[in-house]
Amino acid sequence: MTVFQSSPISQPANGLFTATEFKPLTAGQQVLRLAENAADIEAAQRLRYRVFYDELGAHASPETAASRMDVDAFDNVCEHLIVEDMSRPVGARVVGTYRFMRREHAAIAGGFYTANEFDISPLTKRPGAVMELGRSCVDIGYRDRNTMQLLWRGIAEYVMQHGIEVMFGCGSLSGIDPDKHALALSYLYYNHLPPEEMRVKALPERYVEMRRVNPESIDARRALVALPPLLKGYLRAGAFIGEGAVIDHQFNTIDLCVIVKTDLITGRYTRHYDLGQG
Repeated sequence: MTVFQSSPISQPANGLFTATEFKPLTAGQQVLRLAENAADIEAAQRLRYRVFYDELGAHASPETAASRMDVDAFDNVCEHLIVEDMSRPVGARVVGTYRFMRREHAAIAGGFYTANEFDISPLTKRPGAVMELGRSCVDIGYRDRNTMQLLWRGIAEYVMQHGIEVMFGCGSLSGIDPDKHALALSYLYYNHLPPEEMRVKALPERYVEMRRVNPESIDARRALVALPPLLKGYLRAGAFIGEGAVIDHQFNTIDLCVIVKTDLITGRYTRHYDLGQG
């Protein structure tokens, strides 16, 4: 991930926020909703800092370290899905977040975040609605099935609300040595590339080869075990993985482009959660 520093966040006056249209979802003490104001977004940015910098070893600029918030220029125009634990003190309730960026947001921001690493033109040239998922993270104490299912329920509802046909974004492997992920990268290349018309590729100057193991020697079970839970979740939802990886020194990760056709998830979640009702 590449970080763009910006001025303090304020509520944009672009009319794109739809928090009033998105019906909050409740599960026990947790409430999932869209951020409604600058304070909500700042709480998500503080969570992102704790996960990306404190826990996963991203390299903070002096400004970022001083603020203890993960901030970039895209935050100003995107919508932010947040999970709150209502039993926690006000200001410390956000325990999970995703950032949503539709074409309308990208037009204001000057492009999609993912375009800094991948040629996403095969997706953006499609006539239907597309959306970038980004900055996803969950507090270490809440990485359980309930929290993740709540986030996926929110994604599915938002997708249906806006008629999104394709979602994409960066998924990451920890560290910057691709040889340590040789099995996983090779497995993803040989088993989960998108069809040619959706074939996103890493930018030539950032392209890292994924084919690092002989395909005949790949143990699929071992490869899946080596993947982080979020990537495995995307694959279970029928995700494709773009061609080529990208090393992100700032965030200490190897990034992959994840692509999901939303008809694979909306039907599943509509049936399971009856999201189309009430």
